[in-house]
Amino acid sequence: MSLVEVTDLTVEFGALRAVDGLSFRLAEGAALGLVGESGSGKSTVASALLGLHRGTGAAVGGSVRVAGTDVQAASDEELRRLRGGRAAMVFQDPLSSLDPYYAIGDQIAEVYRVHTRVSRRTARARAVQVLDRVGIPDPVRRSRSRPHEFSGGMRQRALIAMALACEPDLLIADEPTTALDVTVQAQILDLLHALREDTGMGLLLVTHDVGVAAESVDEVLVMRHGRLVEHGPVEAVLAAPAQPYTRELLGAVPRVEARRAVGHGSPGQDAGGSQPDGPRPAAEPSGEVVLEARGLRREFGRGKRAFAAVDGVSLTVHRGETLGVVGESGSGKTTLGRMLVGLLEPTAGEVRYEGRVSSGVNPTVQMVFQDPVSSLNPRRSVGESIADPLRARVRGVRGKDEARIRGRVTELLERVGLEAAHYDRYPHEFSGGQRPRVGIARALAADPRVIVCDEPVSALDVTTQAQVVALLGELQRELGLALVFVAHDLAVVRQVSDRVAVMRRGRVVEEGPADEVYESPRDPYTRQLLAAVPALDPAVAARRRAERRQPALA
Repeated sequence: MSLVEVTDLTVEFGALRAVDGLSFRLAEGAALGLVGESGSGKSTVASALLGLHRGTGAAVGGSVRVAGTDVQAASDEELRRLRGGRAAMVFQDPLSSLDPYYAIGDQIAEVYRVHTRVSRRTARARAVQVLDRVGIPDPVRRSRSRPHEFSGGMRQRALIAMALACEPDLLIADEPTTALDVTVQAQILDLLHALREDTGMGLLLVTHDVGVAAESVDEVLVMRHGRLVEHGPVEAVLAAPAQPYTRELLGAVPRVEARRAVGHGSPGQDAGGSQPDGPRPAAEPSGEVVLEARGLRREFGRGKRAFAAVDGVSLTVHRGETLGVVGESGSGKTTLGRMLVGLLEPTAGEVRYEGRVSSGVNPTVQMVFQDPVSSLNPRRSVGESIADPLRARVRGVRGKDEARIRGRVTELLERVGLEAAHYDRYPHEFSGGQRPRVGIARALAADPRVIVCDEPVSALDVTTQAQVVALLGELQRELGLALVFVAHDLAVVRQVSDRVAVMRRGRVVEEGPADEVYESPRDPYTRQLLAAVPALDPAVAARRRAERRQPALA
């Protein structure tokens, strides 16, 4: 019997047809992955299953039946009973789905009471029960915590607990692991797998990450521009994709087991013809140390509450090379990057640039932030923000100087793949794929010798990710830049890095040439990170899942 039946679904937002004639079925207890790039219509389909487009002005056509409910014809009351009762949804950003003013347990209890009409005491007990089920430690105490007191992974678990409160037949998970580090991502995927085994619920997983789909579903449906491109068993589609677009999508996925190419190759490929062309210097990195960290330590808080986010880190960055820095959330990666740039003063230790002690912001060392747009003034055009470093060099900018500055900004915009007209646009007007390009242009305006990239491709789909990585590679070869590439995605880091430093709890636990660290990791923590990376082979994914059930590191 089908749990979900979608026939000729169309969703239009004005003149834009986001979903175009999509049909599929999901059997009871089965798992289907909707895979595609940003803008392919995946999330729009997920929302249509629960009738979330009703009242938004969207035009929805075709037929959608979920758990026996005709979503199109259902009354508002019938939809309320469906949502959270028979079918539940886990959204991409838990913080935007949870009320910041109320305790997590109270929010879960409220959902349970709406559908079951039980007492507050019973609902609270149910909230604690499902929090325990999703692996929240000390669930009684943590049920009284508010969302901001949970880590990213814990918030996602709490949202899954809320979805499970009424024992739904269908769980819709919309990008549930986006921007989570690799070990937390693995934990969430393992949790979804275990819940399916225990409850028999069906799963519709929306993701741009093909590896996540391989870990989690029985069938995969590939979407592009709102249409179905390919649909079949996950093993068959990933092993032998029938459609060129599916092959292109798979070809853009960085493999953690693939060595970085050493030849130039064709754009977007390695010597084997499948991997993104990552940042590579035009020549071998020189022996010259351009940036150095010596015993860096950074503490936050005071007294007994003080803790060291970075604790005694020493690193060198050579001219023309890429140093990758990996680790889980909270490992100190971003704090280290901010000290290298001069945005944070070390509590102890020092940063040296070209052999000299560097203090404060150094214009020759720039940073590309995880969300570049949030680092820009939303009330100024991006062109004006990019022009700031140029204006800083010229006092009393007027006339010809201003014209030259605007011309230089236009050159930078075009160099990173944007358009001259983008000068006058505001940060919120840029897409997810354009935003890193804005950040890169802003960094280049200072004519840097080193760029620290803090999660520059986090949350991007694989093809956009590959484009940004390729852009960094071109700029590095062209300008002789040194890059510090901070990321939690181990596969991307291997593709772009000459050397890799692995961080845990503020310290570097392993450092060396990228291939050496990935192929012969010495530290148990590095091995644990590598074991958590999603595999494109479902059989390998199942084996790794079993291995992760072994006792974790202390």
